[in-house]
Amino acid sequence: MSADERQHRPTAPSPALSRAQIVAAAVRLLDAEGIEALSMRRLGTGMGAAATSLYRHVTGKDELIQLVVDEVCGELEVPGGATAAEWRDAVSRGGHSLRAMALRHPWVASVLGRVGPAHLGPNLMGMSERMLGLFRTAGFPAGEADLAMQAVVSYVVGATTAEAAHLSRLARSGQSEQEWLEGLRPGARRALAGHPSPAGEHAAKDGRHPRERREANFDYGLQRILDGLETRLSLG
Repeated sequence: MSADERQHRPTAPSPALSRAQIVAAAVRLLDAEGIEALSMRRLGTGMGAAATSLYRHVTGKDELIQLVVDEVCGELEVPGGATAAEWRDAVSRGGHSLRAMALRHPWVASVLGRVGPAHLGPNLMGMSERMLGLFRTAGFPAGEADLAMQAVVSYVVGATTAEAAHLSRLARSGQSEQEWLEGLRPGARRALAGHPSPAGEHAAKDGRHPRERREANFDYGLQRILDGLETRLSLG
């Protein structure tokens, strides 16, 4: 083929984009680089497309955040069909599922509050419906069931935000959790010297793998929230 023919050879058209492809690419970008890295220009570049082509499918970054939050909420497992005797275990499993999802996607906890009621997608609505159903089955009346659900979700999001930030810092440092913990031990011993109560609490947790400690800390708080809600039901 001559140079002139190559010059005038038709360029292959760019593959057509879809909203689903855009959302999937945005989740990958967020997982890899965090919320600060997300922009329509950056996303388009990563997909080999102009940012303007993305606007044919989403109106902008705010709508894209709504869509990616709903996408990852599709990973949540909230048991349905629980009986009144099973509601607590089912809510606990749902809370652990939300934590696991937020740790897989460390950016999500920081943007959940930006998903307004007018933009709730099918996955988020489905999760809310199943969770509300558990609280209604437990005996919470309409209106209060939503407050009970918010109490659980607020605890999970708050606890997981701090946990995800800690794990992200470790990932950037290149340290494992065990290495980080070992580095803290000398300073912790000095700080605890002469303080028997904190030292005793620290010693009780010592020796456990950091991941197990994080999971136990999370579950302790979640169970105490559920204790309070169970007591509320018993008071009528």
